[in-house]
This record gives sequence, structure tokens and C-alpha cells, in this order.
Amino acid sequence: MNARDTRPDEWAQALERIGAMPAFLDAAIHEAGDENLGARPSAEEFSLTEHACHLRDLERDGYLLRVRRILAEDAPELDGFDGTAVAKARDYVVQDPRAAARDFAAARGELLALLASLEPGDFRRDARFAGRRITLADLVTLIDAHDGEHRAEIERLLDDLED
Repeated sequence: MNARDTRPDEWAQALERIGAMPAFLDAAIHEAGDENLGARPSAEEFSLTEHACHLRDLERDGYLLRVRRILAEDAPELDGFDGTAVAKARDYVVQDPRAAARDFAAARGELLALLASLEPGDFRRDARFAGRRITLADLVTLIDAHDGEHRAEIERLLDDLED
């Protein structure tokens, strides 16, 4: 979804999906059960514990920081977030997925409250990210797409656990 071509109803749906992600993650953790939280579909894919930690850290150290910088600075250069390196450095596999999910929910709530406080023109503020110009609206679209990727991965993981 390109933010510049997004209709108001699509924008509302994207914000609704973003807002629903913490509950989706929490439900997935509950559904998997304690014995499956560390199970990985493959060596290259995250377990539910790692998904929860990644979503928490990207929300706090990536998305919230990027939104704040776009709002506070003129065309800032935004840093990337190497999820694989962060997962290894922070040893996600030994962390508490329920605590990570709670922290993710709190950070996502903070992001949504910040977005809700903005004027329409604020979403046109821009930055440089990954070698290109993006607007705040584009960043929100990227957040929605990233959540969608994790939803799909988590759904596949849960399906694999049922087999």
C-alpha cells in the first residue's frame, strides 16, 4: 500500500490492523502453550518468543524513535533495524515472551496515541530511510506491512504446531 494513494477507509483499516497486532500476538502465545513458545519452524525463522521480543524492540527502538524524529527534525536520516543481529545480541531465546508481548502492547499503544494526536499535515513530514525519501504516512504503511509479515509467519508457526 502506497500511503499517497491510500483512501481514507484503507488508512483507517491499516490503523485498525496496527492497533490489533498486540492482541493477535497475545492470543498466539496463549494458543501455542508454554511448551511451544521456543519452537522454531526452521533454523532461519523466529519462535513465538523471538517474534514477541522482535516486535517489542522494533516498536521501541525503531518505529517510535523514527516517528518522533520525523516530527521533531527536518528530513532526518533514519537508521535501519537489524532484527537478526538484535535478536542474537539480546538473546531473545531466553526472554519471557509474555513480558515481551506486554511491553510491545504498551509501546504500540504509545505509538497509536502519538499518531492520533497528529494533524493531517504531520503525515506529510518526510525523512530519508533505506536510501529513499519517505513520509510519516509511508512509515505507518511500512509498519502495517511488517505486522502483516509477522502475522503470516506466526499463523504458519501455529499451523505447524497443530500438525
